[in-house]
Amino acid sequence: MKIKHYSGIEPKHSEKATQSGITGRLVIGKGDGADNFCMRIFELSKNSCSPRHSHEWEHEIFIHSGKGEILSEGKWISVTSGYIIFIPGNQEHQIKNTTDQPLIFVCLIPAGVPEI
Repeated sequence: MKIKHYSGIEPKHSEKATQSGITGRLVIGKGDGADNFCMRIFELSKNSCSPRHSHEWEHEIFIHSGKGEILSEGKWISVTSGYIIFIPGNQEHQIKNTTDQPLIFVCLIPAGVPEI
């Protein structure tokens, strides 16, 4: 069993220009013995966004805090703290922060795909 505050886990900052302002934490993964899922927590700083992308696997997102938008089927949808998002495999998506405050979200992915 693992019980820990997420802020105690070392963040990883993206060096890619398209991902500037994104911090990711691998909070539960294969290193913890998680055989089925991986949990990551991302923080998008002011005016940052994830790259627009798609992949074969589904994933689930929970908006922990902040405000932003997610690209879904070519349209931007506003999201705030408490929103849940299900993204099926092969669906193009992107998340962006639309405020001066950090946008923090939890992202679950299946085991066997890149964890972070």
